[in-house]
Amino acid sequence: MTRENIDQPASNHHAEVPQHSAETDAPTPSVAQAGAPGTSPEEVHSDADTGMTVPAEDREVSLGVERRPLPRWMVIVIGVTLLGMIAALSALLGYRRGIVIRQSAESTQVALAAAEQYELGLQDMQNGDYVLARQRFEYVIRIDPSYPGVVEQLAKVLKELNTTATPTLIPTPTLSPTPDLRGVQELFDQAQQHLLNSEWSQAIETLLTLRKNDPTYRTVDVDGMLFLALRQRGEDKILLEADLEGGMYDLTLAERFGILDEDAKGLMTWTSLYITGASFWGLDWEQAVYYFSQVAPQMPGLRDGSGLTARERYRLALIEYGKWLASLNRWCPAAQQLELALSMSYDPEVDQMFQTAANNCAKGEKKSEKTPTP
Repeated sequence: MTRENIDQPASNHHAEVPQHSAETDAPTPSVAQAGAPGTSPEEVHSDADTGMTVPAEDREVSLGVERRPLPRWMVIVIGVTLLGMIAALSALLGYRRGIVIRQSAESTQVALAAAEQYELGLQDMQNGDYVLARQRFEYVIRIDPSYPGVVEQLAKVLKELNTTATPTLIPTPTLSPTPDLRGVQELFDQAQQHLLNSEWSQAIETLLTLRKNDPTYRTVDVDGMLFLALRQRGEDKILLEADLEGGMYDLTLAERFGILDEDAKGLMTWTSLYITGASFWGLDWEQAVYYFSQVAPQMPGLRDGSGLTARERYRLALIEYGKWLASLNRWCPAAQQLELALSMSYDPEVDQMFQTAANNCAKGEKKSEKTPTP
């Protein structure tokens, strides 16, 4: 055998070894990759306990078995808890509503008592019974310190008492009104009739009696009727009776029961400006001119107990302010105020004052023109 023949089998044998190794080393497909027939790899999941794979459908079934409903006792406990919470919330809301109704009733009763005693105090003053008037005004201040005009009236009463002989004191009268035994529905119907007849004060008294007898009876309707009656009575007091403070008080009370319309708000604004301007009357004419210059164009006929309209007060304030400026030799501003007063109503005396102020103003301007500028 030649060397060539000997080497040939060796080389063939050497070449078969890698082929045999490749066949034995090829990876065997795992169960996870193969899965069940017709199952995609995404639908196969591994079971950690057994090491075997479980199809998604089998896994969903196994998971569905594990979802157990809540025990019956737990459902009962949850239901009882929810019912208790609802009952507590309802009780809290009812309690708060009761407080609001009670406070509303108290405020309206205080307002009525204050208004009644104030009016009686004014009547006592007219009758010369200053002791009783003092007691009534002091009572009003105790229950409603902000009641309009009561402090001023009390001051007048004290002044009269100090200037006269000390009278014999009499006990404070006990107010014991006759109880109204009518039913709440009858009172409600009667209040409606008063409103239809524009009997505002009677409507208010009837509604307050109704609320005192039964604070829970048709609270929304009663509040609305009180709002209307107070709003209209306040307007009448201001425009028809020239009772500016009383009208402002009624409109302020009406705001507790509803939102005032723009007309009522405007009336309150101009009335407030009138009252403020009147407080400067005879004390500060410049301020009086400032306030009445705003009221006169809007409500020229608005007046108070003095009978002076806003327009007339504005004209008189202009004259007095012009006089005051002329006394300080401020001729030009004085002429402006007097000329404005003349434009509202001609007055020979005011015209003469205006001519004097205008001439002195012109002389002062000529003199200033001749004075060289330093």
